[in-house]
Amino acid sequence: MSIRFDEKNLVFYLNTPNTSYLFGLYAGRIPMHIHYGKKITADSLAMEDVYTYVNRGFSPVYEGVSDNDLPLEFPCFGSPDMRIPAFHARYQDGSTVTKLTYQGHRIEAGKPKLSGLPATYVEDEKEADTLYVEYRDELTNLKLTKIYTVYNDRDIITSTVNIENNGIDTVELLRVMSMSFDILDGRNYDFIHLQGAWARERHIEKRPVLNGGQYIDSKRGASSHHHNPFFCLAEKNATEYEGGVYGFGLVYSGNFIGGTEMNSEDQLRAYLGLNDFNFRWMLQPGEAFQAPEAIMTYSDKGFHKMSQAFHSLVRKRLCRGKFRDTERPVLINNWEATYFDFDEEKIVNIASTAKELGVELMVLDDGWFGHRDTDTSSLGDWYPDPKKLPNGISGLAKRINDLGMQFGLWFEPEMISHDSDLYRAHPEWAIQIKGRKQSVGRHQLVLDLSRKDVCDYIIGFMSDVLSSAPISYVKWDMNRYISEPGSLLLSPQQQQEFHHRYMLGVYRVLEELANKFPDVLFEGCSGGGGRFDLGMLYYYPQIWTSDDTDAVERMYIQYGTSMLYPTTTMGAHVSAVPNHQVHRVTPLKTRGHMAMMGRFGYELDLNTLTEEEKEMVREQIKTYKKWGQVIHESDMYRLKSPFESNYFGMEFISQDRKNVIVVYASVMGEPCDKYDRLLLKGLELDATYRDIDTGKTYSGSVLEHIGLAMKNDGDFVSKMMIFEKL
Repeated sequence: MSIRFDEKNLVFYLNTPNTSYLFGLYAGRIPMHIHYGKKITADSLAMEDVYTYVNRGFSPVYEGVSDNDLPLEFPCFGSPDMRIPAFHARYQDGSTVTKLTYQGHRIEAGKPKLSGLPATYVEDEKEADTLYVEYRDELTNLKLTKIYTVYNDRDIITSTVNIENNGIDTVELLRVMSMSFDILDGRNYDFIHLQGAWARERHIEKRPVLNGGQYIDSKRGASSHHHNPFFCLAEKNATEYEGGVYGFGLVYSGNFIGGTEMNSEDQLRAYLGLNDFNFRWMLQPGEAFQAPEAIMTYSDKGFHKMSQAFHSLVRKRLCRGKFRDTERPVLINNWEATYFDFDEEKIVNIASTAKELGVELMVLDDGWFGHRDTDTSSLGDWYPDPKKLPNGISGLAKRINDLGMQFGLWFEPEMISHDSDLYRAHPEWAIQIKGRKQSVGRHQLVLDLSRKDVCDYIIGFMSDVLSSAPISYVKWDMNRYISEPGSLLLSPQQQQEFHHRYMLGVYRVLEELANKFPDVLFEGCSGGGGRFDLGMLYYYPQIWTSDDTDAVERMYIQYGTSMLYPTTTMGAHVSAVPNHQVHRVTPLKTRGHMAMMGRFGYELDLNTLTEEEKEMVREQIKTYKKWGQVIHESDMYRLKSPFESNYFGMEFISQDRKNVIVVYASVMGEPCDKYDRLLLKGLELDATYRDIDTGKTYSGSVLEHIGLAMKNDGDFVSKMMIFEKL
């Protein structure tokens, strides 16, 4: 098995193919972190061999030991450890001190499902082993089980926590991290995360780890455009292909927090889990609380190897269902073509031209329901507008199907408008605080999915619409964050449970609909990338990467997104120019190349293109249909970072190693015919590769060590090169 316990030295060994995660019981009772990194092959390792205890001044001692000076595995508040805890609770007597003692452990083959939450999975119990380590607070009889799963053929370890109240009094959970571990020498690391805003998501930001704390988080009710629930700790000399990198991701879509704290002795603590801001969970006697799952990986070969571990896991052991492994259709979405100004004939006209050019799926976006001619009304009234669709959704879907195309539909199920039949019937279904005015975003409120009746309503109307017509695709949007968080059904003591209960409601709705409609391709969206996270990818195999469709901005967004997420998860479309978000004019060729590195589609009226442009669209679709699946199932190599240079470069090597696809672009033109050198990666050095367009051949060693001289041909110019191994 990949998990072993050394009974003599009380040390746990968690081994992946190339890494080891070790912790033990210091003084027989304190869970102490020993090592996470390169694989350890020792059969027996005593803790005194790897750590020398020092009792520093002003460090209180408990039973002869101050755990303030130990690299702890799962620290709790109230002990002599004065650093940020992984667990914090309030008990019936008002105290907030928890002292956990080790009770035992068990090792099982396979991986458990998490109750009500998304998580990675196995298809065969031989794929992974799981360690359950049980701790108990003797005074309150609180049981905490730390759960680790080790994938046998992946450098992936998952971590989560389950808490049971076996006492007689209610316990208030105040902070529950899914992952926490300490590094003795933390000053050698940088903190890397993905930051941004609407239309500028997941830009890479790096800063040094300093004394004190730093964190990323969301308090917005969604994982957010602003910080993604993912971060890295990288050695200061780490590059794309060299150096040590830890990667951490949270399988959760709501409020989260992740960060580090380093003390004056340079001990670094990393943590990731539910955001404890405005969080309190009333755990009643006999009840249990399940924390979300954190995913950890370690790479000794830079960011590339870290990303590859995440990409493979997400593609095969987080995404699920029919569309995980199958080719998905090329689509066209009418939003930027028409916004709210459309009728049945206009949609059919767009679809007819799209079909002629090779598009396979027509998606009708916002505005088809109620009396929604602007974004001020009708959310919640999910019946077709007879003025726009006199034959209803079923009539339009039939006409689209008769063209030989599939039909898809936009929804924003979690939202409600003041001006809607639903709000007039059920104002209590909106998130609200009794007696307080409600703020609005995009003229809308959010439905209270912490309520069972609201979740039942969403499942009901979605099922009715999806059963009423041949709908094969759903774009699931969420266009505002949560303000005035609260529910009219929750007790005063439970109001701070709201955000997590809301997410549990979302997950319940998505799980039931995914099971009920397995042949529908669901794509997630939240104003673009506002809920682009591992939790959502358990239910949707792809997410609209950003509302910003500009090809240049997509270089940054998709490059940053690729740190954690594979291309198969990224919705990417060719849109009109001037671009509707940044008003930039970029070549159709470049727009196509950027979109092909995601789930490909169009977001414009193809009728407005010239005949020459239409022919280019035909060729783009043919190219994508031939090579798209290679891109999405391949090993990806980041060659040029737009964050660090004037260029963008990505490479994809097919699973059979026979084809290599390279996309290269200049951000801005440069004078004096400047050249850039592009070095490929991952090739067989002795093999010969042929450029299928030019017929020119190169050895793998030339492509890797000498590279290709790339001429800067001006602003926003891109090139796609496809090589075959001879």
